[in-house]
Amino acid sequence: MSRLDPALSLALTRTRGHVLFAILVTTSACAGGDDGDTGTTAASATATATASTTAPTTTATTADTTTTGDPTETGTSAGTATAGTTSTSGPTSGPTTDPTATSDPTTGGTTGGGNDGTLCASQSEGRFFPAGSWFYQDASNMPVTADSAAITAWMESQSPPNGWGTGTMRIDFSIAMMDAPAGTAKRAYTPEPDYYYIPDCDLAPVPIPAGGYIEDYPQDPYDPNMPYAGYECSGYGDGADCHLIVLSRSEQRLYEIYHSTIDTNDDFYGGCLALWDTSKAADADGRGQQCTSADAAGFPIAPLLFTADEIAAGEIDHAIRFILPNSMIRAKKYVAPATHGTNTSGPATSIPYGGHMRLRADYPIETLSPAAQVVAKALQKYGMYMSDGGNIALTAAADATGCHTWEEVGLGPQDLAALKATDFEVIDHGPTMDVTYDCQRQQILE
Repeated sequence: MSRLDPALSLALTRTRGHVLFAILVTTSACAGGDDGDTGTTAASATATATASTTAPTTTATTADTTTTGDPTETGTSAGTATAGTTSTSGPTSGPTTDPTATSDPTTGGTTGGGNDGTLCASQSEGRFFPAGSWFYQDASNMPVTADSAAITAWMESQSPPNGWGTGTMRIDFSIAMMDAPAGTAKRAYTPEPDYYYIPDCDLAPVPIPAGGYIEDYPQDPYDPNMPYAGYECSGYGDGADCHLIVLSRSEQRLYEIYHSTIDTNDDFYGGCLALWDTSKAADADGRGQQCTSADAAGFPIAPLLFTADEIAAGEIDHAIRFILPNSMIRAKKYVAPATHGTNTSGPATSIPYGGHMRLRADYPIETLSPAAQVVAKALQKYGMYMSDGGNIALTAAADATGCHTWEEVGLGPQDLAALKATDFEVIDHGPTMDVTYDCQRQQILE
């Protein structure tokens, strides 16, 4: 999640044809930190989880803040949560399961069961949530904040030359999404105490599609003679992010776990599971104010990831996820539509969690490669939301479960390097809120 940040710096290098990129992997603020993180720190939760074979009633817990959020330091945290065995009974809240449920993708609804033979784990086949969700809103004419210019100028002064965590804007391709065909078997997972918080995290069994995998690249995934690592995360024991993201269109549910693995003994472990009802439009209250998710801002990750399939289709019709080092995120603040923040350390001139940035309409996107132009157009129309702590700014989806590859569509990790923070405007979403970690919600247990 986004409260406990064990430090890790694991260098991973992958190649595909002419594309070569190295990713620094560390855990982040309460749910993310993504693979570009260099070791962020955040507040930890002090909670006790007791999941039994009877129905546990859920009480909200609060967390104390701990160390600084300076990504140049190794992360330390205080406070843990303990969890018992997984319950398969008890109170539930969330979407009902209807394998026949479908809606028209042209209206922005979920695609229901879809065609299991053509699912590409991409919104090019139909948006994951209904059209009213905040990440599908046209931001072209939304007003900017009074301090927009001050924020973007500070970003460039803080991280020259262009104001991003690595100085220039880079793209991370490490987080995978999977479609779970109707009838996919579900598995209960054992909560990892240091990453599991009550009531923020859910404890329902998760559909595990055959042939899928968790965010991890211990082998070269682009070598056809070397298969993907599957569901075992090689950096799990060292605190790697290890995101597991599964969309069940038939259930109208999105399952996202921060810090997960199915090890060589076939034991399934996970940190924070965030369940999302994709039959309902996502609003500014998310899964509850002060509640985290598999991302530190409390966001769903999947609808903010752009894919090679969308580039191939020529359109990304949703906002995009971006991240910054904790020292560049406003200290202990978040703004709608975020519902959560962490122990960040940026000044008042930095952007808060949930901050929404839009590429200026006058940016000369014709100077970019054709594939990069598709991304830039989405940044102009929908913008990008500050989602997590880390270094590599934009997050795209891995292409292993898609129908197109990044090599095929011609987008590489440096293809948006020319974009500066001052090429963006910060959109006004109202006043910021203090981070308290006082999450009040009912866990979903099945």
